[in-house]
Parts: sequence; structure tokens; C-alpha cells
Amino acid sequence: MRLAIAAMRQAGVTDKTGGPFGAVIVRDGQVLAVCGNSVRRDNDPTAHAEINAIRQACATLGTYDLSGAILYTSCECCPMCYAAASWARIEKIYYAASWRDYDDLFDDAAIHADMGLPPAERLLAPQQLLRDEALAVLKEFRLLPDGARY
Repeated sequence: MRLAIAAMRQAGVTDKTGGPFGAVIVRDGQVLAVCGNSVRRDNDPTAHAEINAIRQACATLGTYDLSGAILYTSCECCPMCYAAASWARIEKIYYAASWRDYDDLFDDAAIHADMGLPPAERLLAPQQLLRDEALAVLKEFRLLPDGARY
């Protein structure tokens, strides 16, 4: 966790590459990634520390499957980072600061609450279009013997 907090300080205070967030991924005692937030540097709203660390760990291992890995993050994961950790099959997440500790700076809790609303009531009000066309592609994909299942 101290590596994640050091990356937090480096990204947010020293280098100012993004918000004050750091993340570390470890598997079998091996540190696979140590990353900070780089949203501002990269002009990429998805360049959160956890996402950067997941990308680095996957590149290091040559796989999208981080089963057995532990994510240490300086702050509680936002909904995007939590979902990415889940998709990567990360086994456990540890965090230092909670959403309440920095809700004056970032609105992670508000996004989380918004996602729990029915689609029509959400801030972005997602609407479904062309479902049948999408279902046709899913049908084709299901028939592929080598289609990715993750």
C-alpha cells in the first residue's frame, strides 16, 4: 500500500500528471505494476491509476487475465476501476482513502449512486437503439468456436 501512496503523491503532487491516485498490482509476491493517475498528462479520462496498473500488469504477463492478483490502491476504486478490476479477474482490492475522504475533489460516490438508478433517471439517460441488429451480431459470435469468452 505504501507503494500505491507513493505513486499517488508522485502523480498528484510532484508530477501533476493527474489526480492524486496510485495503484499497485501484485501476484504471487511479484509486483507487476506501480502506476499513478495520468488523466491530465494523457488527456485521457480513463487513465486512472488502477486502469494504468491493470494495463501494465496485463502487458507484463501477456494476458488479460490477472487471476490471483491483488490490487492495492491509494483510494477506493471508482465504478470504472472497480469494473475493470472485476473484468481482469483481480482477486482482492485493498484501498487507503475512501470516497468520503475526497468527495470534495472527485464525485465517485455520485457516479456510483447514479448507476443504481433506472436508465431513464440517470444523468446520461442511456437509451436502447437497434437492439435486433446487435442481437444478430451476438448470434453470429455465439456460433464462433474460438470466440473470446471472458
